[in-house]
Amino acid sequence: MRSIDEHNFSTEVLESTVPVLVHFWAPWCGLCRAIEPLLRAVEAEAGDRLQIAGINAVRALQLASQYQLTALPTLILFDGGRVAYRIDGYYGRDDLRLALKDVVRQVATLQFKIQNSKFKIKTSV
Repeated sequence: MRSIDEHNFSTEVLESTVPVLVHFWAPWCGLCRAIEPLLRAVEAEAGDRLQIAGINAVRALQLASQYQLTALPTLILFDGGRVAYRIDGYYGRDDLRLALKDVVRQVATLQFKIQNSKFKIKTSV
């Protein structure tokens, strides 16, 4: 999982050619740190189909405001520069694991549809 900030957000996330799952976190947020191993596992499972990036929400207040963060951790999946999926807060390891599996499935489905269509398909939540 790489670290990004407001300066490289557009390049690294919005202009990425692959979906990017952004983990908004804060240094004081114990739950944010607790889910990092799970995020690393998802990143390894997804391979080059998905990138995961972390943003310190305390240092990126403009992005926190723009994406209306109300809880930490917040995970937002961006595909083609748009929000495709969002997870606000933490509801337990098993629920998060299921939600992240759904993210990986959605990424695989989007890529299958894109590869098998002349049109780029977008979904949003």
